[in-house]
Amino acid sequence: MNRISSTIILTNLVLCLFAQAQEREYDYLFFENSVLPGRYFYSSTTYSGGSYVKNINGKLPVSEEEFFTPPNSLALDFTNGNGTWEAAIQFERIRGNDFFKKSNHLSFWIFAGNTAEDLLPKVSLSIQEKEKSSIQAISEVRSEALSIKRYIAKTSNDGWKFVKIPLSDFKDFEGKPNSIVFSNSLSEGVGEIFIDQIELLPEVAPTAMQAPPPISAEAFELHVDLSWEPIENPNVKYIKIYRSEDKKNFRPVGIQRPFFNRYTDFTGEAGKTFYYNISLIDYQYNETAVSETTEATTHPMNDEALLDMVQEASFRYYWEGAEPHSGLALENIPGRKNMIATGASGFGIMAIVVGAERGFITRGQAIQRMQKITAFLKKCDKYHGAVPHFIDGPTGKTEPFFGSRDNGGDLVETSFLFQGLLAARSYFDKDNKDENEIRAAITQLWEAVEWNWYDREKEGEFLTWHWSPDQEWIIDHKLIGWNETMITYILAMASPTHPVPLSMYYNGWASQKERAVKYRKWGKTDDGTFYTNGNYYHGIHLPVGVANGGPLFFIHYSYMGLDPHEITDRYANYFENNRNIALINWRYCSENPNNHRGLNSAFWGITASDGPWGYRALEPRKERDNGTMAPTGALASFPYTPEQSMAALKNMYRNHGKYLWGEYGFKDAVNLEENWHAKIYMGLNQAPVAVMIENYRTGLIWRLFMENKEVSDMLNKLEGLK
Repeated sequence: MNRISSTIILTNLVLCLFAQAQEREYDYLFFENSVLPGRYFYSSTTYSGGSYVKNINGKLPVSEEEFFTPPNSLALDFTNGNGTWEAAIQFERIRGNDFFKKSNHLSFWIFAGNTAEDLLPKVSLSIQEKEKSSIQAISEVRSEALSIKRYIAKTSNDGWKFVKIPLSDFKDFEGKPNSIVFSNSLSEGVGEIFIDQIELLPEVAPTAMQAPPPISAEAFELHVDLSWEPIENPNVKYIKIYRSEDKKNFRPVGIQRPFFNRYTDFTGEAGKTFYYNISLIDYQYNETAVSETTEATTHPMNDEALLDMVQEASFRYYWEGAEPHSGLALENIPGRKNMIATGASGFGIMAIVVGAERGFITRGQAIQRMQKITAFLKKCDKYHGAVPHFIDGPTGKTEPFFGSRDNGGDLVETSFLFQGLLAARSYFDKDNKDENEIRAAITQLWEAVEWNWYDREKEGEFLTWHWSPDQEWIIDHKLIGWNETMITYILAMASPTHPVPLSMYYNGWASQKERAVKYRKWGKTDDGTFYTNGNYYHGIHLPVGVANGGPLFFIHYSYMGLDPHEITDRYANYFENNRNIALINWRYCSENPNNHRGLNSAFWGITASDGPWGYRALEPRKERDNGTMAPTGALASFPYTPEQSMAALKNMYRNHGKYLWGEYGFKDAVNLEENWHAKIYMGLNQAPVAVMIENYRTGLIWRLFMENKEVSDMLNKLEGLK
């Protein structure tokens, strides 16, 4: 091989590795479609004088009457009179969607119908600073408004015309806009138009597109899952989904981004055969011919089949959606494709065990994944044995996603990870080379965690959440219950190599000292500040908990492996305590004192999730409840509230599945009061559904975790301190 050939090969290899290490660049989209009908949350309208723009509570209406990409568009129904009107579409910030394709144009598609060109609106770019608690603008920098008619294409696509405006034409405007503002032209009259695919169009070079891949279809009660082989062509913008009921007349029903290789079509009808094919759309909006047709027939499902369906879909997040270098879980999907979330990964390991036991995958497949996981964990960054919150998959290095201080060991995420690893160590119990190696690797990792290092003061009281290699204890956050961190103390006390004293349970986690009492003031109440509570809420007695128990994830995260039946301290049995917290949450949602749209006895679950104003830990109290409901709340409570959780599952799927159900099960959250829904699935919220349903059905993960001798021996000793 000559030097030139070697150089070319090396260059290509470097470029390939660089591409693999790069984070995904997303399209900078302002509007693609809306899963919810009615008003579009990320919009606002104003009007004055004799001018008007149609709105629903100050928001633009979503329309299924016309669309360029299915299933809907935004309707602009306006009157240009002796005043003004404006309609703004805000950019939706999505966690982990941080990197965007380079773009030099604003583009959108417009269906003008009979509206005269002179009436077509103007458009401007805007950068708005917004309040943290809402999306209302408090300051704004705006470009000049340009007339759309100057840029509208002459040719149409079924009545839709393309508008492409160079960003340089918006004079004296710098930066990336977070709002696109349409406004009235100077001509008077009435117009009705539809707008779709509003974006900063990426500069993607056109390339030849292959034929779409074959698709397979699997039907359930009210939806069909379509899947295909991954599409690697960077010029593919969308997979377009077509459906037919007679195998002759196909209509577009949805689009999917190419980093998914599946699509969920929620038909809403059982006992019916549907036919599907797909096409590919490039960044120039050219469309290929359609694929071969496949079919599937929806069918009624009993309770057991519904539970299987929900568990498998939630498990799929950790199986199909895993970070490829490590096999571990991502923080959220869609989000950063390289960023591993270590706590969510522990939850995901338990979900993989459920998947193997339920037959979603084979035991051999689970073994291969666990070998990849343990090999990665041996090599990645650790800090006195503890893992960081986030890790870059391609390099194994710490990813300080929450800021420069978040660059070291995270003891809580470490405990979530090892809850999963120890359950897996019990599950892979066969005397063969592969499973022996998995158990040995987990034991090696487990014994390397210096839990006692995170007892900063060495006074046998409080564990500290973080440690940084260059800033040490700069995040001086003590772990004080009641919250999600009981598992951290349990594992720290159970460590065979670096334990903390058993007395830290009562001196730290359940402390009644002044520091702990002050810490619990986060509840803005005296109830539960001494760890114990004793009050009644909605007719339910609460032995332990701040306020009326807090968000539901407090009774999920620590108890996916740790069996709360087996934890009884001086103050409570924690299965009974957790059950009461779940019942308080359910009764609160049933009463719905804030009269939020949707919340009721079969649509409940107030916990931590994404929401209209970002990620928040909500509680079943009037002042801590903004109407956001997260499906994981009710569904991960199955062991505590089986009847109420099953009613919620059926209602969420059968009556709300059109916007709540997707490729990885139920989406993160919805707020019907605001007509908002989450576009992501969260790594911390999908696995609790699969795992806690399994604990309700068989107790599998509880049994596996509690089989660890270090844990059972420690709990026996702790019993003596009561």
